[in-house]
Amino acid sequence: MKLAVTGATGKTGYRVVEEAIKSGYKVRLVIRKDSIVPNNLKNCEIFTVNLAKPSSIDMALQGCDALVIATGARPSIDLTGPARVDALGVKRQVESCKRVGLKRIILVSSLCAGQFFHPLNLFGLILIWKRIGEQALQKSGLDWTVIRPGGLNENEDGLDKQAIIYTKENQQKDAYIPRRLVAKCCIDSLKTKESIGKIVEVTSSSDVPMISMAKAIKGFTI
Repeated sequence: MKLAVTGATGKTGYRVVEEAIKSGYKVRLVIRKDSIVPNNLKNCEIFTVNLAKPSSIDMALQGCDALVIATGARPSIDLTGPARVDALGVKRQVESCKRVGLKRIILVSSLCAGQFFHPLNLFGLILIWKRIGEQALQKSGLDWTVIRPGGLNENEDGLDKQAIIYTKENQQKDAYIPRRLVAKCCIDSLKTKESIGKIVEVTSSSDVPMISMAKAIKGFTI
């Protein structure tokens, strides 16, 4: 399988690429023109795109079997970023997938997506725009999974002792998860048919038993 990863040089995106390579996927990095590719990823296929140009996205996704959308607005004084990247940018990627025949998409979103009264919304109503991006994917008719991680951290120590806590949407609020485990969740989603058509919230803890994504999702109640 050839996997495209957009936002592939971001803090979560490059970890998704690393985990995909470990799992044997051929990976195509889809990045912005000002992105800096880590040395250990420079042997991957690399496509530079402009998310405002549909033909550019089409070219980058052509020939791929699946896509992980790890794009996200960067903190900035420009409060239009979340609307452009997390809503319109996701919508354009979804539309491109439909045009090129790519059917499997994993979207990295955020815990509390869609909530209005939340401190994160001081950054351009980011949670509102993330939810709009999710909805574009949900309505696409494609095989989608939304991963909603909690607060992200850079911790890479003791991850083998951290269990991922999986819940359906709108069950978790303020817990945390290392970016590396979010990346692993994205790759696990590709291997877990039960994740198709699901919003999966993920945080982590060393105080709960380990469980597979498939088993956790089977335990979700409607």
